[in-house]
Amino acid sequence: MAELHLHPDRFLPTDPATRAIARQLLDAVEASPIISPHGHTDPRWFARDEPFEDAVSLLLWPDHYVLRMLYSRGIGLGELGLKAADAGPVETDRRKIWRLFAANYFLFRGTPSRIWLDHAFATVFGLEVSLDAQNADHYFDLINARLATPQFRPRALFEAFNIDALATTEGALDPLDHHSQIRDSGWKGRVITTFRPDDVVDPDREDFARNLDLLADLTGGETDTFEGYLAAIAQRRLYFREVGGATATDHGHPSARTADLDPGERRRLFDRVRKGGGKAEDAELFRAQMLTEMAAMSVEDGMVMQLHPGSYRNHNPWLFKHYGRDRGADIPRRVGFVEELKPLLDRFGNSSALKLILFTLDESAYARELAPLAGHYPALTLGPAWWFHDSAEGMMRYRRQTTETAGFYNTAGFNDDTRAFLSIPARHNLARRMDCAYLAELVASHRLSPSEAMETAIDLTYRLPKAAYRL
Repeated sequence: MAELHLHPDRFLPTDPATRAIARQLLDAVEASPIISPHGHTDPRWFARDEPFEDAVSLLLWPDHYVLRMLYSRGIGLGELGLKAADAGPVETDRRKIWRLFAANYFLFRGTPSRIWLDHAFATVFGLEVSLDAQNADHYFDLINARLATPQFRPRALFEAFNIDALATTEGALDPLDHHSQIRDSGWKGRVITTFRPDDVVDPDREDFARNLDLLADLTGGETDTFEGYLAAIAQRRLYFREVGGATATDHGHPSARTADLDPGERRRLFDRVRKGGGKAEDAELFRAQMLTEMAAMSVEDGMVMQLHPGSYRNHNPWLFKHYGRDRGADIPRRVGFVEELKPLLDRFGNSSALKLILFTLDESAYARELAPLAGHYPALTLGPAWWFHDSAEGMMRYRRQTTETAGFYNTAGFNDDTRAFLSIPARHNLARRMDCAYLAELVASHRLSPSEAMETAIDLTYRLPKAAYRL
């Protein structure tokens, strides 16, 4: 069995002198509190504070990175215990599921998933040998035994991970019952929500018309007119702030296109998409207009706006039909920002009242479009390397392509964007190492002084994400 050992200098520069600088920087920030302002962990965990069920439900099922890799090698989701909509065969023995995962753990060599999982295995559970088919039962039994103890309940782990603030993400129609329970429990951990209105903004969703009716029911208003619809969304934003402590909104549109139509055009467009059966262009134009409307609302209520286009959602129609969303079938695509954002920026780009954080899966846009935009407009901030690029190589590419144009202080630091709770400290640890490695290069090449690098490392780790999300 291979030893599971996290080298203290992992991911730091190989040159000894530069590595020494990076190590000094990392020593100053590695144990800093975690700001996790954008993610998808389940608020029910922290509301109920019940023991996690087992290794499979905690480490495999919520993690679409893990699912997509296994699926790519011909392992069916039913074999991993996930139920299909057509009630096809599904494995129910969690130990067998874990054994299957362990036998295929070699597939994750060189991937971020391996980094995050090994970090959790070593630092959270104290395991000392690498996972494989031979020790699958040892892993399964040890993890499950520890999950049954008070020290491994959600709130205890939250505190052990030194999380200062954690944001979940809920759709516009969510009642936020779990956030209410967290708030009323007296627990001091800061778990807040994020307003994700895609379910009532995207006409391409199969449930769009029904969701507008539900929106009207929730708000006691009407969504038959564009003005009533906007008022209902504004009311939900207020509800998310008051009940869930939200400081941000989140928009997962296919593109970054925005629009600023005249009032009559907006009403006619809404009428077309409200009735259904409109053209694809109508759906895209409506989403574009709604980004500008959301920016206007953010100027009014102060909520930070996040936009992350560039994902072809549910690329595999068979998988979507049988297993639903978020099963690893989202694929990066090309996306533009310069022309696409111009209508919104023409109205709000020069205003410091708007804070719009931009993400992308299209790395070709970093140096060409995103860094120049964020390096100019007061309203724009550049989000971190995201999703498929949330990796050691991706983080370094991000810094190399954006820093010379946008600097460090037009970026939002790091956020982990995960459903996998135990990966949060691992992801932040990796981001801190990569930032320190990059800063050490600047010091070693005499482009930055040691004191400036130290201050920047602290800012990237804690101050920038806290300020970017108005926490």
